Amino acid sequence: MASTADKTKPYIPSNSLRQDGWSKDTEATATCFCGTVQLAFPTEGPGLVDVFVCNCTDCRKITASMFASNIIIKDEHLKHLRGRENLKTFSQSTTIGSGKSMTNWFCQTCGTLMYRTSERIANVKILRLGTVDDFNLAETKLRPKTEQYIEDRVSWFSGCEGARQTEGMAY
Repeated sequence: MASTADKTKPYIPSNSLRQDGWSKDTEATATCFCGTVQLAFPTEGPGLVDVFVCNCTDCRKITASMFASNIIIKDEHLKHLRGRENLKTFSQSTTIGSGKSMTNWFCQTCGTLMYRTSERIANVKILRLGTVDDFNLAETKLRPKTEQYIEDRVSWFSGCEGARQTEGMAY
C-alpha cells in the first residue's frame, strides 16, 4: 500500500514499540526499535549536511547488512528527545578507512545503532536512515545524494540512482 501512497505526506508505520514518531516540514524523529531512544533532527540545511550510502566493509559489519544509509547532521541541530542516558558506545579505528576513530552509539535495550561520531569529521552525528520514523522521507528529502566506496559494492546492488558515486571515502 505504501508504494502507491503520496510520498510527500508522512508515512509512519508501526516501526518502534513506542509508535510516537513524527514528521514536520523541516524536522522529523528517529527512534530506536524499542522506543527508548528518540532524536529530532532537521530534514534540510543548514543542519542537514548530506544523506549518503556507504558500501565499505566497516559499514557492512556494523549494520549487519551489505551497505549503510546515513544522514549527516550538525551537532547543534540534533535534539535528544529521550533516552540519551540509555545510549552505550563502542569505539575503534582499526577497520576505519581513514584510520581515525569512529564511535557507535547504540540503544542498550534493543541494540539499535542510532548514530556514529567520527574523529575525522568533528561536530556532526551520522544517523542511520533506517531509524527515521517517517519512511517517505527516504524517498524525498532524505534520498541519498552520495554513494561512497562503490568499489566494495556487492554485484547484485546497482547503487543509488541519481547519487554522486565515489571510490573510497567521500567524507
